[in-house]
Amino acid sequence: MKVNINGESKAILAVWFEENQVKLIDQRKIPETIEIYSAKNSDDIYYAIKNMVVRGAPAIGVTAAYGLAMASKNMEDMEKAVKTISSSRPTAYDLFKAIDFMKANNFSESAARRYALEITERSRKIGEYGNTLIQANDHILTHCNAGALAVVDWGTALAPMRIAHDSGKKIFVYVDETRPRLQGAKLTAWELQQEGIDYSIIADNAAGYFMKNGDINLAIVGADRIAANGDFANKIGTYEKAVLAKVNNIPFYVAAPGSTFDFSLKTGEGIPIEERDENEVLMVNNSRLGPAEGHAKNPAFDVTPHEYVTAFITEYGIFRPEELRKLHSLIHEDLFMR
Repeated sequence: MKVNINGESKAILAVWFEENQVKLIDQRKIPETIEIYSAKNSDDIYYAIKNMVVRGAPAIGVTAAYGLAMASKNMEDMEKAVKTISSSRPTAYDLFKAIDFMKANNFSESAARRYALEITERSRKIGEYGNTLIQANDHILTHCNAGALAVVDWGTALAPMRIAHDSGKKIFVYVDETRPRLQGAKLTAWELQQEGIDYSIIADNAAGYFMKNGDINLAIVGADRIAANGDFANKIGTYEKAVLAKVNNIPFYVAAPGSTFDFSLKTGEGIPIEERDENEVLMVNNSRLGPAEGHAKNPAFDVTPHEYVTAFITEYGIFRPEELRKLHSLIHEDLFMR
């Protein structure tokens, strides 16, 4: 992805492996500054995923793959390393897909690098397929961050926008702020600005206003886990946007690689939903919201039923929810995904 550092545009990855350390752009520090977090063991990997130094399902998977390769080279207890890393965040399916991949390939560094390259290339293909759905002058809504930071490069939901922009289509993006951690306002807006794509940040509860006024042509979001019937988990607030899109006859697309599909789950009812610290809701810039004795609920994700999804944008093509059996077959035939 493009990053402007001291007035100079550079290409940088969100996650990489260097000198037996896993290097990560610390997403907690963006947009104020770009800092690199160095993970030196499996406990550091757990911390990075759990505390959202890195976030986004594909990026979490790549971080886990590199982390297990590092743990193996460091001669850690691999059973313990796997248990530690797998306990970091329960909702993102890519985490468990990456762990299974590394187990099957003896936790080798070459396997981890291959996993990262595969995910990156698949994200580019998602961008190419998704670009066919975008017309010149489209106004697009997105929720949370599903850009290069959430993968390694390209992104999922943002990949079609990047390719559309690079191909000369003039587009505009409405960026949900995405409370409580503001991944939209902080991360997505930052990525779009680096790419030179026009955008505006909007309050989470303003999307319906713009949809009803005819200001939004389509919505594209990412996903953290997708069940066999097309029900999917994504950042809290996604369900509301999908319902609003349906009511206002706006196409609602989900961009995700095959590694995010969990065909062992028939419906979204089986997707575990992470509950995070209430202080993420109660505290903003070290200032408390509400009464001192007050408490908050903080589910990190919600599940959107498949009937609100127009189609899934994948590296295999674009599939309506009723076509996911065909997608399942393609994924099953893909040796990398086994």
